[in-house]
Amino acid sequence: MERDLRESPLYREVEDHFRKIYEPGFGRVTEPSDPRPSPDGRWVAFTGSLWEKLEGTPKTRICLAAAAGEGFREISSGPEHDAGARWSPDARRLSFVSDRREKGRMQLYVLHLGGLGEAEALPEIEGTVEEHAWSPDGSRILVLAAGLHADSAGAEGSGALESEKDLPDWTPRVDSWEDRQVWRRLWIIDVGSGEVRALSRDDLNVWEADWCGDGAVVAVASEDPGESAWYAAPLVLIDVANGEDRVLAKSDVQFGLPAGAADGSRVAAIEAPCSDRQLVSGSVLIANPDGTSDRRIEIGDADITWVGFRKDSRLAYTALRRGDTVFGHIDPSTGDRDEAWSTTDGVGAWAPYAAPFGDEGFAFVRQGFDRPSEVAIVEGGADRTVASFRHEGHDHARSLVGRVERVTWKAPDGLEIDGFLLAPEGDGPHPLVLHIHGGPVWSYQESFPRPSLSWLVSRGYAVLMPNPRGSTGRGRVFLEAVIGDMGGADARDDLAGVDALVERGDADPERIGVTGGSYGGYMSCWLPVVDQRFKAAVAISPVTDYYSQHWNSNIGGWDSWFLGGRPEDGAEHYRERSPVFFADRVTTPTLLTAGTEDRCTPPGQAMEFYRALHARGVPVEVAIYPGEGHGVRKFPAYLDLTTRMTAWFERFLPARP
Repeated sequence: MERDLRESPLYREVEDHFRKIYEPGFGRVTEPSDPRPSPDGRWVAFTGSLWEKLEGTPKTRICLAAAAGEGFREISSGPEHDAGARWSPDARRLSFVSDRREKGRMQLYVLHLGGLGEAEALPEIEGTVEEHAWSPDGSRILVLAAGLHADSAGAEGSGALESEKDLPDWTPRVDSWEDRQVWRRLWIIDVGSGEVRALSRDDLNVWEADWCGDGAVVAVASEDPGESAWYAAPLVLIDVANGEDRVLAKSDVQFGLPAGAADGSRVAAIEAPCSDRQLVSGSVLIANPDGTSDRRIEIGDADITWVGFRKDSRLAYTALRRGDTVFGHIDPSTGDRDEAWSTTDGVGAWAPYAAPFGDEGFAFVRQGFDRPSEVAIVEGGADRTVASFRHEGHDHARSLVGRVERVTWKAPDGLEIDGFLLAPEGDGPHPLVLHIHGGPVWSYQESFPRPSLSWLVSRGYAVLMPNPRGSTGRGRVFLEAVIGDMGGADARDDLAGVDALVERGDADPERIGVTGGSYGGYMSCWLPVVDQRFKAAVAISPVTDYYSQHWNSNIGGWDSWFLGGRPEDGAEHYRERSPVFFADRVTTPTLLTAGTEDRCTPPGQAMEFYRALHARGVPVEVAIYPGEGHGVRKFPAYLDLTTRMTAWFERFLPARP
């Protein structure tokens, strides 16, 4: 395929499709995230995406919606990114992070709700601010800042947060154990005096943190700043007065989303086997700040995805249960749990997330097959939309998908597996693209059709998005089934889904393709090894060789756990589950893509499989995108990727004669 596709008819068709979806929203806020209700219950602040042109990524703005559902307004003006609104306890001030001072480097600002004039800059913090929180008494702000050479999580695109500026093109990128700019640290800002002081010690890397009363901070932290260290990071408590830290709890799995009660009586955190930082879904650990009386709450058929303390010290939570989102409460003193409300809509972004509203309610972002993302509130068992963003671009995208539905099927061992199907108008059988999610510990929720998927369906393809074992939303036993068996039973779950759709008459058995990103990219290379039915594969940011992945990736701690050991220990799955070692079994034409800045699944993974297939005469192509990390996220590169994917499927898996 040509290197530059921009003048091709197919590229212009793809671009026209995306413009029809995005242009009606140009210059206005869309795609809400991170809803934060005010303590007095009058408002919901959230981050809104703002597209001005189909280039790069959207800018972001702080928005304010009336909790009664009377519309919303932008209250920040960029020029680039404003995000992460947080309320002072008295609801009179709203702080947020912005890169208005230096593009790409987030610092703190505060708006006074009485006038909503120009945002006031708070004292500068070393590095770039990733998260912040007001102390319960409102006198201080806790700040989590990352050094400018620290890695982003894979869910955020991997790669370093910021490169050095104003250096010659020939300057090398240097990784060094002596680099202080790779650490994440905690800082305290005294709101009254403006004094800034470091809280965490120099050799403690803090991944996430929250206040526990006014005198302590609960955090997930490690003695090493590397992404692999996160997988063994304990839960710690830091004394605000002197910065001393002590371990509260260790685990054989991972911690995430630490939370502390405003009165300092309890701490909590999600505890679960995870493949990605920031994607933590499982049980919840509740403990006293002195480390005693540990209590673990686990839902057998669901996974808890977020927790937060209410003013009365009850623990609010969201959970994912086979695609549905559950809202509820846990009594920390007894462990008793209740479920207050549930919805079939997809909630949050990567996993269900909410924020406490009033005494019993929740604020959240939701979307569904027929509902674009919107801000909503549920209280007293009744839900209402607070801010809607629907425009004619959404209607265009939805009109291209004839049928969307939840589907279930039986795996070879009889276990029921869930998934989602998008299909064109009319009866099948259709050519089918198996679209496998990343992780493997993650899952699809019900969602409004993404532009790339509505485009594929408009070209005549049905798309199956499976949640095989290893996915979230079914409890820990289901999730852990993939550990030590990646590409085993989960692959058979996916293949059984294809068989089920063939039997139903939805899928043509002679026209089956596969695609996915990250772990889905790996499976797009692995499935053609174990099953030769696939006529085309598009693997995005894949792993193809677990040996080189372990040493070149920044998350070697992940594969050594999920594969059952380190390569130097002779763990057999490093070879047995690496597609590159079985390239002689592959006949499927394969398109591989990667980003030059991807540190999770480095571009060499795609190149290795490209060379292995090319040496065996299999039609294969690789596209490496400059400046992209884990996945292709910027326009127009994303248009190029969609064009290449479409051309590949239409060449080797034609939807129409």
